[in-house]
Amino acid sequence: MVIDLTERAIREVRKILLEQTGSKARCLRLGVRGGGCAGFTYIVDLCSRPTAEDRTVETHGVKIVCDPVSALYLDGTVVDFIDEPTRRGFVFQNPNARETCPCGTSFGI
Repeated sequence: MVIDLTERAIREVRKILLEQTGSKARCLRLGVRGGGCAGFTYIVDLCSRPTAEDRTVETHGVKIVCDPVSALYLDGTVVDFIDEPTRRGFVFQNPNARETCPCGTSFGI
């Protein structure tokens, strides 16, 4: 599994992890689930550690965990972070997506 984060995404993840000082969050969990206008929706969450089944990759000091099924859909994805007046959040450049919705939060295979 290959998932990469841009420098902006890395900065934002580190910032979020620092803000979560009372929690045990140490990893960025990425995944997909059925839904959205194109078929699948991206999941971005924090977790304390991977499960036994999770796939794990570390990029620029950030540990990313992903369940095995989501890993198939996210392999080769680059995650960026945007902070614009009309939109703020993580965006996915997923080479496996055949279509994406206009808002960029869901994709189809």
